[in-house]
Amino acid sequence: MKYYDKLIFELSKEGRRGCSLPPDGWTGDLGDIPQNLRRQNRPALPQVSEPDAVRHYTCLSGMNFGVDNGFYPLGSCTMKYNPRINEEVASLPGFASVHPLQPDSTVQGCLQVYHELARALSSITGMEEFSFGPCAGAHGELTGLMIMRKYHISRNDLRRTKVIVPDSAHGTNPASAAVCGLQVVQVKSRPDGTIDVNDLKPLLDDTVAGIMMTNPNTLGLFETEIREIAELVHACGGLLYYDGANMNPLLGKVRPGDMGFDIMHLNLHKTFSTPHGGGGPGSGPVGVRAFLAGYLPCPRVLPDGKGGFRIGRDGELSAGRVSGFMGNFSVMVKALAYIWTLGKKNIRMAGPLSVLNANYVKESLKDSYRLPVDRLCKHEFVFDGLADASSGITALDVAKRLLDYGFHAPTIYFPLLFHQSIMIEPTETESKETLDGFIEAMRQIAREAAADPEMLRSAPHNTPVRRPDETLAATRPVLRYVPEVRTE
Repeated sequence: MKYYDKLIFELSKEGRRGCSLPPDGWTGDLGDIPQNLRRQNRPALPQVSEPDAVRHYTCLSGMNFGVDNGFYPLGSCTMKYNPRINEEVASLPGFASVHPLQPDSTVQGCLQVYHELARALSSITGMEEFSFGPCAGAHGELTGLMIMRKYHISRNDLRRTKVIVPDSAHGTNPASAAVCGLQVVQVKSRPDGTIDVNDLKPLLDDTVAGIMMTNPNTLGLFETEIREIAELVHACGGLLYYDGANMNPLLGKVRPGDMGFDIMHLNLHKTFSTPHGGGGPGSGPVGVRAFLAGYLPCPRVLPDGKGGFRIGRDGELSAGRVSGFMGNFSVMVKALAYIWTLGKKNIRMAGPLSVLNANYVKESLKDSYRLPVDRLCKHEFVFDGLADASSGITALDVAKRLLDYGFHAPTIYFPLLFHQSIMIEPTETESKETLDGFIEAMRQIAREAAADPEMLRSAPHNTPVRRPDETLAATRPVLRYVPEVRTE
């Protein structure tokens, strides 16, 4: 029997137990509990032995695909391998067992981690100060926009309610701006995938709060006119916000602060190799240039003037509090361990190696897949479906078939600039042998599309779960198991 073939409820047998607990000894009166809050039936929990429970969940864990057991070329996500030394450091009792409400004097080591990480990130990005309150990338975006808005309001510049967002931006950019109460204005891309400066110029006036940009952009292309864009936006009184999701290829080579950006967030769970996926935990610290330091959200870690550190509370200009405490601390420990393990010399190799890997895969596959923008990419690139589209095979078909070859599918149907987008990001942690295996699988899929397209339309064939009916799954989703109700 394959334990993943059945739900844990389907393995249940009446009266079977996997544990033995002593009587709870409770002698309370149910009369204290309102009638409408009392359970009318026993909870429908599965009744299984300990071996069955262990085998079932061990089997399920083996079904999970992650960067620890396979290549994860998920574009725009930077799914690099997470070194185990980071986990060991974050698990040290002095880090793992502290409480956020302890007195400052008892957590000086933890506060030093905040301080050292802020200094390292400032050096890497060209920003002056960082706040670690935001718990994810989109949370960082919202925080950065709050800083942008507070800056303009504090100067009584109340007309600035518009944020310019490229049509190739991550979907979270316009969403964050809308949540912040700002109006989104779209700027178009040129055929080469970069921002159309001529389309940008007419949008700039005294109602613009700023522009949100990712560089390299969502197509993995460096915005070569970034200096002109920065000058234009600053000239009209706006600020530049840097979406740090694509920071990985720039490590040790280019700093957003030197490009002219004023505010940025970083995804520690991307660029700085801390685990992510499945909802977190994440971390999206926000950095600013010197003139905006007072607007960062509090609390923040500050030197106490005596060789130690203290937690600074809200200042007059601060954008306020954005999380319950000070963000996800264990993620920050892992990020600092990653930076210090590599050191200044080796961290400069990460970006170029990610660029090398991406261009190697791109050049190896561009005869089999349509490359809409054929130029040097950075960390990722985007195909627009198969080079030979006569079979009608879609990006979804390619992605599903790739699962049969033991690879996670790349990002598909994003960015929205192309109808059959396939976005691939190999990261710097993958070997040439792994990349060659992926390249051959993608080539084989292209050959299958021409010879036997039905094989792709019905893929995957070798996975525990076959391709679902997506229309039915969307219109009539089955979200939970409904067992028989037991009254005894």
